[in-house]
Amino acid sequence: MENEILVQISQKIKSIRKEKGLTIQDVADHAGVTKGLISQIENSRTIPSLLVLIQIIKALEVDLNFFFNDISLEGREAPILVLRKEEYSKFEKEPASGYAYERIFTRKIKAGAVDFVILEIQPGSERDFVTTDAFEFKYIIQGKVTYFFRDQTIILHEGDSMLFDGRLEHNPVNEGNIPVKMLVVYFFENLE
Repeated sequence: MENEILVQISQKIKSIRKEKGLTIQDVADHAGVTKGLISQIENSRTIPSLLVLIQIIKALEVDLNFFFNDISLEGREAPILVLRKEEYSKFEKEPASGYAYERIFTRKIKAGAVDFVILEIQPGSERDFVTTDAFEFKYIIQGKVTYFFRDQTIILHEGDSMLFDGRLEHNPVNEGNIPVKMLVVYFFENLE
């Protein structure tokens, strides 16, 4: 749970910094820390002290309540997390030339089985709402898909991704005129 929260905090810092058009150096200068420390925090490589975290949030010029508002704790109802392709964060895993890493999602999910699937949905296909006893990660390879949940609708385009608790009733629909192709990863918890 701690790692999941720290990753959420790291991603939130980076997201707000980019939204405000600030550089890592800008935030470091206003927070009174080094550029390297901000970089390590944003890439989940180090844990900031409470004082440093508060200084960073102040440097980002956001309210503390706003900053922590959507940080989810384990045990709360799992939200549907959508990330658009332009929001993926690039990072350097190790010094190398020609290797580009983009972090899509980082979430801690209890130990269990993982199932990787390619799903293709033809135009005009139909089915009812379904559930799965797994967390579901979707990455749209081709096309546009509309995900219907009982209380909301989410449209995903090529390159977008989503993670949600498959126990929420859902129905992906291809309302376009070309096949939708997506990578689906099912995270099944404790199948013993």
